[in-house]
Amino acid sequence: MFVIIGIIVVVASIILGFTIAGGNLFLLIQVSEFITIGGAALGSLLIASPLSLIKKIVGFLPQIFKHAQNSKDDYLQMLKSFSDLFLIAQREGLLAIEKHVEDPDKSDILSRNKKFIKDKLIKEFFCDTMKVMLSGSVPPHELEGLMDAEIETFEKENRPVYETIGRVGDSLPGLGIVAAVLGIIVTMASINSGAEAVGHHVAAALVGTFLGVLLAYGFVNPIAANITLMVEERAQELQIIKMYILAYSKGNPPFVAAEIARRTIFSDVRPSFEELESSLRGRKEK
Repeated sequence: MFVIIGIIVVVASIILGFTIAGGNLFLLIQVSEFITIGGAALGSLLIASPLSLIKKIVGFLPQIFKHAQNSKDDYLQMLKSFSDLFLIAQREGLLAIEKHVEDPDKSDILSRNKKFIKDKLIKEFFCDTMKVMLSGSVPPHELEGLMDAEIETFEKENRPVYETIGRVGDSLPGLGIVAAVLGIIVTMASINSGAEAVGHHVAAALVGTFLGVLLAYGFVNPIAANITLMVEERAQELQIIKMYILAYSKGNPPFVAAEIARRTIFSDVRPSFEELESSLRGRKEK
């Protein structure tokens, strides 16, 4: 939502400011400059990126428009689901929760958390780790190493996405200069065509510089920053799950494990101790 609002604000500000200054908007529509800068940027992306990375970039772009940050309630529901599950394990043994982690979609505990069920990343991370616990006696430090390896892999796998988009953004001002230089070459070639023609070509060349800088700092680099935050938030979700599982594997009761996990949630969406306690005990906070 805020991405769309931001795009509207950027475009509206440019148009309004240019119009108030007496500019003619039609002068900004220089198809040749768009083709030069856009084509060169796309070409540089193809040179720098394998097909697999390009697919990931294309897959991430729609997410910036529909991604919503997890709320306090989302984390409370997740911690409650885990606590309910581990309470069964505490009473009846780990094998009692095997059916829940083998098929979480049919679990009467995990399936109550719709966001968890729909999120393939965190669902597989939690359930696959639990399957390892159920398969035998795995020391906590080995379990921690296993989860750390998966989180590190997730971060390394997605880091090239925002880094590549950021590099394209950094190259756009330079490509704008390239387009402007080409425009000046055209201008010099038509120097005998009169002042009006020369002025038109110079204006078109300057649009190239303007377009490169605007695309870089108004759109592409902010998109890279948005994806960076998105990946960091997803990695933090995995860290929260890791802390819960690790705390329980060390012999802590479910409530203590939930409290340890709670403290790894970012402060702006972190539930209070009282809110967590009320949620786990099934009563509403007054």
